[in-house]
Amino acid sequence: MNSETTFEENEIVLAKFAKALGHPARIAIIKILADKKVCTCGEIVAKMPISQSTVSQHLQELKNAGLVLLKEEGTKSFYTLKSKGIAKAEKQFKKLFKKLD
Repeated sequence: MNSETTFEENEIVLAKFAKALGHPARIAIIKILADKKVCTCGEIVAKMPISQSTVSQHLQELKNAGLVLLKEEGTKSFYTLKSKGIAKAEKQFKKLFKKLD
């Protein structure tokens, strides 16, 4: 039995969102994507004080959490926010904070 089997599904989902948002670089990436709508990794790197490989790792974490989409067109990769994922994260956080109120 692992620790995930002892928690409710919504707690597991919320923890994944929290982990994905738990780094300032990831928050900055989400802000960039919210402003520009669609970006390449290079465009994000140009706005960040970290290396391309580190930005790529952060994008992968956001993608794994369902907050970012990757669209590949030829040799280019484009990133955008995943609207459904953002809405789901917002809903989960609101439910949690409402209970704490």
